Amino acid sequence: MQHQANRPDAGTSLLSNAPVLQPAADSQLLDLQIIERSHQRSSSYGITRQQRPDLDTLSRPDLALTLESNHALFGHAQPVMETLYDQIRNTHSMVILSDASGTILHTLGDSDFLAKADRVALGAGGRWSEQLRGTNAIGTALFEQKPTTVHAQEHYLNANRFLTCSAAPIFDHQGKVLGVLDVSGECGSFHKHTMALVRMSAQMIENHLLAGSFPDCITLHFHSRPEFVGTLVEGIASFTPGGRFLAANRSALFQLGLPLGALQSHTFSSLFGVPVSMLSDHYRKAMPGLMELYLHSGIQIHARAEMRLQDQHFQSTRDAVAEPALPAASQTPLPRRITSATPAPDLQALDTGDAQMRTVIDKLRKVIGRDIPILITGQTGTGKEWLAQAIHKETLRRQPVHGAHAGIAPFVAVNCSAIPEHLIEAELFGYDDGAFTGARRKGAVGKIAQAHGGTLFLDEIGDMPLALQACLLRVLQERAVMPLGSHRLIPVEFALVCATNRPLREMAASHAFREDLYYRINGLQVRLPALHERSDLAQLIRHILERESGGQAPQLAAEVQHLLLSHRWPGNLRQLSNLIRTALAMAGSEECITLQHLPDDFLDEAGALPAPAISMPAPVASASLSLQDNEWSAIERALQTHAGNVSAAAKSLGISRNTIYRRIKARSG
Repeated sequence: MQHQANRPDAGTSLLSNAPVLQPAADSQLLDLQIIERSHQRSSSYGITRQQRPDLDTLSRPDLALTLESNHALFGHAQPVMETLYDQIRNTHSMVILSDASGTILHTLGDSDFLAKADRVALGAGGRWSEQLRGTNAIGTALFEQKPTTVHAQEHYLNANRFLTCSAAPIFDHQGKVLGVLDVSGECGSFHKHTMALVRMSAQMIENHLLAGSFPDCITLHFHSRPEFVGTLVEGIASFTPGGRFLAANRSALFQLGLPLGALQSHTFSSLFGVPVSMLSDHYRKAMPGLMELYLHSGIQIHARAEMRLQDQHFQSTRDAVAEPALPAASQTPLPRRITSATPAPDLQALDTGDAQMRTVIDKLRKVIGRDIPILITGQTGTGKEWLAQAIHKETLRRQPVHGAHAGIAPFVAVNCSAIPEHLIEAELFGYDDGAFTGARRKGAVGKIAQAHGGTLFLDEIGDMPLALQACLLRVLQERAVMPLGSHRLIPVEFALVCATNRPLREMAASHAFREDLYYRINGLQVRLPALHERSDLAQLIRHILERESGGQAPQLAAEVQHLLLSHRWPGNLRQLSNLIRTALAMAGSEECITLQHLPDDFLDEAGALPAPAISMPAPVASASLSLQDNEWSAIERALQTHAGNVSAAAKSLGISRNTIYRRIKARSG
């Protein structure tokens, strides 16, 4: 296709002399569709390919007014542009900032290229909307509201075909487009990392704009991986001093799993399950470290808070980011220790009697340590990461690490479906010193480089963007990785384990997954059975109880044991582990876990039978009932209506089952 011919698969890099890998064909097809739509629009505007470009630019007074109306955008973008330009200096390129109409506000670039750019008014005051210039990166990115690369002949006007341009829109905290950040250069200098740098820089500008939008607020910085708090890929969410949600960056929206409109009705408490006052309590500690919070989905995050409040000038410091998060047990003492980070099982521990699991383990033992990539398949929650960690442990036993690195061979896990597409490249490959303003001063080591000498586990690899699949294939072939903004290749050696719940073979056949990458990662494929298919459920329950309780496992009541063994477990091992962990917390120091210790939603899902009829004391006869008596009367009526079914009675009253159990116990004396 013409589009493919116009995008070179090799050439001089903007950032290094390394050859450039051609993007995946499917990714190119999506780009081609954007270009074709833009060409159709350009034609409808009455523009012809041969016409001379509009060289009119804003007068100095008009440009000054435009800059003033975009002062926040310009103020936050300028330092990021300077850092971005440092990454592309001396490559016949320039960095451009435009407003939401496509008018260029500011540029930085190599003097020789700036002179060429002036010939087409690609400078401050120039107007680059599609209506005026046809297909171009700035105007097309504004119209499509997504990052856009326009290379050489993809420009609608012949006069602009000496350019290759990569542009990303910049959004405010309400999702409104404020402008565009662009890198333009000579068309012979096309490099795949350019767009990644532009997108990440645009993200940094958005983060700065968000931070400056609310002077009196609480801002939470968070990520599921503690090492990424304080870096470019962290989620940022702002709340009023009372805890009402204000705004969030794109990474936060992705991690929270809710659209901006839905978040507007939330509070800090409804999102994280704890009152906003706990932030002040946390930072009264001498060494507060990172907080451990849980999203509504049950995913644990690590967070720090900035409390820029007019009535109490308190702010957490970045020094606190380096401190390890306090373990849950030390924050809230429990009679029974519930572990927050339990050691990963080994292969032997995973063999709990199921014939299917034993077959999987026997196959793995034959290939571990032989440089054969392993692909784990199975439903979500079947324990793919547990198995990957067990493979890592077995690999270390077969090939122990000696010398200074003994005992610290890393296990690095990346969930490819849990990282926004515009951030996954930085997380995998890392970025060099100063690549992004506001990122860690010494850059960030990517997950691939972190796995050197150990195991790289790519979970949900079927959700990896196609363009990134091409980059990963290059790493696996060359055993080297290049961070964003870097000039150097870093050699890497690791055992590769991938996992997916998607049909990769069918996806490869339909070009939804790269076929060459599929065969590269599919050395040995093993399937984990769903929990309801396994014959060792009773042993698994006991094993998880002991693991989560630190060896102090309580007994299970007969009805609980029956319920756990008969349930279909749509969430598999992850659901079972979370349920047992919750039940242990509810049971406290009690020696037996009963139905009242299980969450209401699980009992509803399991269709638990009505609880046995409860012998209730007679109602108190009194002319003027107290508040407690009125409450008990309502509970009593609800229990009678629902034939003693505590779950149904609690739901009808809008209270928890535990509240009813406590009232019955108190009433019975």
